[in-house]
Amino acid sequence: MRFFLKIFLLFSVINVFSQNSVDVVTTKKIDSLYREDQFYFGFTLNTLQNKPTGLTQNKFSPGVSFGFLRDMPINKKRTIAIAPGLGFAINNYNQNLAVTLNNTTPVYEVISTDYRKNKISHFLVEVPLEFRWRSSTYESYKFWRIYGGFKLGYLLYDRSVYDKSNSKIIVSNNKDFNKMHYGAYLSTGYNSLNVYVYYGLNSLFKTAKTSTESIDMNALNIGIMFYIL
Repeated sequence: MRFFLKIFLLFSVINVFSQNSVDVVTTKKIDSLYREDQFYFGFTLNTLQNKPTGLTQNKFSPGVSFGFLRDMPINKKRTIAIAPGLGFAINNYNQNLAVTLNNTTPVYEVISTDYRKNKISHFLVEVPLEFRWRSSTYESYKFWRIYGGFKLGYLLYDRSVYDKSNSKIIVSNNKDFNKMHYGAYLSTGYNSLNVYVYYGLNSLFKTAKTSTESIDMNALNIGIMFYIL
């Protein structure tokens, strides 16, 4: 009986020792073909440049953009890439250039403060093309980035609202707006927070004028951009 007891105790000690001495080895697969920042979402404050005489923006003019970018690294470290994409944007411009109609012809007038709301809204489909630099690695989700590019937009729908004390005038699908919009932009920052600037290189209007001058306004939009894998 003592013999069997000694054998049992011996195997128990060996078993405990073996459990404590064996290290569990874990491996982590390295993704050498990782990509960054495939989806984007932006929020901007929209301003107008080259305004006609007397035109002002006295209210916040918001813009929203979102879409998908195909990240294509071009160096071995995958810190430099190009990224074509497809997205949508909604841009609003609160200002005092009233758009009314004379029969079916749009008429433009810089108005005084005697109105409730005066806004132009654009809904666009956009095709961005970015050149990218970032300090990322396959295992880091926090890094510096500088993304610059060119964006081409097509105006799908437009709407102008002039709301004064006794009436509201709405003009949509205005033939005087440029259908094609294009400009350069820069997005830079660290981790989730990125400053974004877009400068339109052509006028919002194709052919439009007030009673005294042509309207050749272009957009300068400043805001923040978020990227998601």
